[in-house]
Amino acid sequence: MAKENKDKLVKEITSRDTDFAQWYTDVVKKAALADYSTVKGCMIIRPYGYAIWENIQKTLDKMFKETGHENVYMPMLIPESLLQIEKDHVEGFAPEVAWVTHGGNEKLTERLCIRPTSETLFCQHYKNIIHSYRDLPMLYNQWCSVMRWEKTTRPFLRTTEFLWQEGHTMHETAEEAREETRRMLNTYADFLENYMAVPVTKGQKTDKEKFAGAEETYTVEAMMHDGKALQSGTSHYFGDGFAKAFEIQFAGRDNKLTFPHQTSWGVSTRMIGALIMVHGDDDGLVIPPKIAPVQLVIVPVAMQKPGVLDKARELFAALKPQFRVQLDDSDKMPGWKFAEHEMRGVPLRMEIGPKDIEKGQCVLVRRDTREKYFVPLEGVETKISELLDEIQKSMFERAKTFRESHIYDAATYDEMKKTAEEKPGFINAMWCGDVECEEKIKDEVGLSSRCMPFEQKHVSDVCVCCGKPAKAMVIWGKSY
Repeated sequence: MAKENKDKLVKEITSRDTDFAQWYTDVVKKAALADYSTVKGCMIIRPYGYAIWENIQKTLDKMFKETGHENVYMPMLIPESLLQIEKDHVEGFAPEVAWVTHGGNEKLTERLCIRPTSETLFCQHYKNIIHSYRDLPMLYNQWCSVMRWEKTTRPFLRTTEFLWQEGHTMHETAEEAREETRRMLNTYADFLENYMAVPVTKGQKTDKEKFAGAEETYTVEAMMHDGKALQSGTSHYFGDGFAKAFEIQFAGRDNKLTFPHQTSWGVSTRMIGALIMVHGDDDGLVIPPKIAPVQLVIVPVAMQKPGVLDKARELFAALKPQFRVQLDDSDKMPGWKFAEHEMRGVPLRMEIGPKDIEKGQCVLVRRDTREKYFVPLEGVETKISELLDEIQKSMFERAKTFRESHIYDAATYDEMKKTAEEKPGFINAMWCGDVECEEKIKDEVGLSSRCMPFEQKHVSDVCVCCGKPAKAMVIWGKSY
């Protein structure tokens, strides 16, 4: 019965190996994470999807505050004249900007941009509040939505409006700002690996791929199940370029006016897309316990029989203080419930029926491996805690093993093209540093430079594209 219900429930989820893009869309909709809006390119984040975002937000917010950052909120609208102050920045975002031209029935004297990012607003504010080196560092973060006019959209991965956080900081010296840039990148890597169970590669973007207006951009890149890369978080060092453009100066320790050094860093609801594509399977979501909205679901079996529902409610009350737990006492058949909660990626399921009650036990079932455990009710909290820890670690190791088995070295251009055609994943190859080679690889091989990883590997002495002396190893891949 359970298998029939499961097959019926998941039959509308396309197999990953048949059509990965359609599988992704099916999971988003069937697991009730998001729905499409009447506004093209925008999504409705449903309660279950938003609950995942809330857990991401809560954890990251704590991590930010532990490193001294404070939350602020900036306006949604940016005057065009303000956006134009930093030339490189505005040119980088110009194709994606949405404009407000009317207020009510009246045409505005100046267009207002709906924020694609908030560097200019922060700089305008910093100019008013930074006067002395004693005011630094200024460590601000904002949780908000932004808008970027996208031509091709997909829920969580690329939408016209999306939720994110954007950190914006000012520092007395370049050294301190660069240290901040690396610290926040490491914070993202820590969160992705230890909470979301997503292994990442840390590195620096090439000049072609760096953020508009930045001197240096650092990234954490993750590999999805189809071998494509997902840029999962970025951190930028701006130097004093924005400070000079906005005339932000402070009195230094020598009483001379000087410009502060700036950073920004951000992650978005794109993380939920990574969660789906790294861990999901043909039955739906698989969610790491640390960020799962529901860590444990209790399913009473034959709950119409005396004592079953009472026992399930008793267990729910006892476990609720320690875990994010749900009691499914709906009138659906147990097999349907099992399949539904598997599709929604609940890490652990507890089954309790008349025979279990007689034996003083319950059945615990892992979502990631489907393993079953017959566990005494006395002390069940300890076993649940142990299993959740095991699931968290196992999911990370499985994803890491998959990633490592899909990374290849290419010493020659022909080898790179052959690997890209036959093997989905990342390719390690040397690069001379010239943008012409980077663009040729993208145009002819279909691979973009993901990053120059901090942990460099020597594949060869020469550039994979032109044969000139190599300056760095680059990770190349197809991306979202």
